[in-house]
Amino acid sequence: MIRRLLTHSRALTLTLSLSLTLGVLGALASASPAAAVPGVAAQRLLNPYGRWLNPAGDVEVSVAPCGTLLCGTVTWVGGQALADAADAGVSHLVGTQLLQGYRRQDAGNWQGQVFVPDMGSTFFSRIHQPDDGHLKISGCILHGLLCKSQVWTRRP
Repeated sequence: MIRRLLTHSRALTLTLSLSLTLGVLGALASASPAAAVPGVAAQRLLNPYGRWLNPAGDVEVSVAPCGTLLCGTVTWVGGQALADAADAGVSHLVGTQLLQGYRRQDAGNWQGQVFVPDMGSTFFSRIHQPDDGHLKISGCILHGLLCKSQVWTRRP
């Protein structure tokens, strides 16, 4: 009787152990490597291309590839932006390339130059895309030591 219980106990332990091991292996096999690292899968899916609106809602830029780089051209302007650009000597904005020659650094990050129409100047710049609906665009001096940033919103 004791031998029978020991045999039954060993079989039950072996079955539970095997079941648990197979369950863990199955879960690991079905999980993608990107899912194992938080945020990696989401970053791979981010797409910076499309139409973006500045925080004031008066400048729309279309972001698209320009060769192997990323660029952004003004497609619509309204309100105060037009007057501010004119005061800086920029007579027209539609068709002006604001985002120039951005190289991808890693997932969701680019470096290039930004033209600031109301200042009439081009600055070193970084773009960070925290999610699919926002771009944080930073214009900097001293190669990134002092920066001013805006968060732009994707247009539907």
